[in-house]
Amino acid sequence: MLPQSAPASPNLSRRLAKLTSILDVAKAMSAERDLDLLLPLILYEATKVVESDRCSLFILDREREELWSKVAQGSKNEIRLPMGSGIAGQVAHTGAVINIPDAYADARFNSSFDVSSGYRTHTILCVPMRDANGEVTGVIQALNKRGGQVFDEEDEELLLALGAQAAGAIENALLHEEINRLFEGFVSASVVAIEARDPTTAGHSGRVADLTVSLAQALEHRATGPYAQTRFTAVELQELRYASLLHDFGKVGVRENVLVKAEKLYPHELEALRARFQLARKDLQLQSSRRRLAAVEVRGLAALPSIHQEEDARLAQELAQLDEVMGFLLTCNKPTVLAQGNFERLLELGKLTFTDAHDHGQPLLLPQEIQSLSITRGTLSPEERREIESHVEHTYRFLSQIPWTRALRRVPEIAYAHHEKLDGTGYPRAVPEIPVQSRMMSICDIYDALTASDRPYKKAVPHTLALDILKKEAGSGQLDKDLFTIFVEAEIPRRALKKSPA
Repeated sequence: MLPQSAPASPNLSRRLAKLTSILDVAKAMSAERDLDLLLPLILYEATKVVESDRCSLFILDREREELWSKVAQGSKNEIRLPMGSGIAGQVAHTGAVINIPDAYADARFNSSFDVSSGYRTHTILCVPMRDANGEVTGVIQALNKRGGQVFDEEDEELLLALGAQAAGAIENALLHEEINRLFEGFVSASVVAIEARDPTTAGHSGRVADLTVSLAQALEHRATGPYAQTRFTAVELQELRYASLLHDFGKVGVRENVLVKAEKLYPHELEALRARFQLARKDLQLQSSRRRLAAVEVRGLAALPSIHQEEDARLAQELAQLDEVMGFLLTCNKPTVLAQGNFERLLELGKLTFTDAHDHGQPLLLPQEIQSLSITRGTLSPEERREIESHVEHTYRFLSQIPWTRALRRVPEIAYAHHEKLDGTGYPRAVPEIPVQSRMMSICDIYDALTASDRPYKKAVPHTLALDILKKEAGSGQLDKDLFTIFVEAEIPRRALKKSPA
């Protein structure tokens, strides 16, 4: 008969339970990337492991030679300490454990916190947190061992073990924060670059991002329909926000004069046209003067008053006709729909000529000007429109070069499809398979483009008319009808405006 093993002592069982707890929390800590969630978790476990009343955690800021604490049990404010100051500062400086059985009997203890908070400190255990290289990255400080006891060597050992796990987890979380700040800085700088190229659309990227994220969040409240089970995590919302902010970044690859073209003729072309009409006016005046001289030779000097009267009337009529033509061309130059019959008149006007200073006949309207003024809608020629549309390809190529994290890897794909249509009539690929994120962005992009009041080439459309236009596109199968319904019912424009900073 084999002898039975003796039962584990209560102390050994308690120690095993604590070590098991440290291993369990180490797993939890290694998976947590949010520092604001990680630090309270560490303090909660530290309090349990050493059976203390409360704990504080300080992280070492080597650049500023300070210790800082985002969270300390019993305190709501961030605490900063100079390196070497106080018990925590000394532990961070020396890397040695400080275990004080009677706080008020130790000269190193500063009782000012007790005085300000009304708390009474009896025992203190402060240990360094060390990374994998043995470098001190912070300290954990436990106060008041429960039951009126003092912290012992086992507590020191357990808190050091927990601190080592915490150091690695905090380092990962800080690195994660740095990566997030890096991406935020990159995205912000990119938006500035976009708006610098096209100041007329300043704010568009930010508004589209606010609208799209608000629409994605509204899906959480859908209990019926195809999007009832669609939910986006915080990371997925961040991915969607980045894609929305950067959806127009490819405009940096479009010529600036095309990008900001407010009228059918470029400013230099309109200036040349006006100059030609001024020459034509002078030509009419010169021709009138020549006719006056010729008439005097034929009719005599006594007929001069009547000659002037006749010529003044004729010249005024000719100049008025010229001004009317110029007014017509200026009307055609606006980004409005070309009225029926105007194209034919432009072709007729192409036959008009004037005489230049060298007595050479010159066309009043150039073929290129006729072609530009004949644009039926908007201000862009087919070639210029294709150049503008190419910004989506530029955006995709640019974003695809960025080493996105795994959580953000779909940013290029989402941005790539924001001008596609469900019926396959969009661009640049004309494909109907569109990610739901891109479908949401498409609705929000069109809404903001319609209602924006800062574009020189069009007037802002009222909110209700913009919804009517979107409804028509949704009804024709170009936009997602269910997402548009949510956009309207959840009052996404009002919600996004409420969220955006003033």
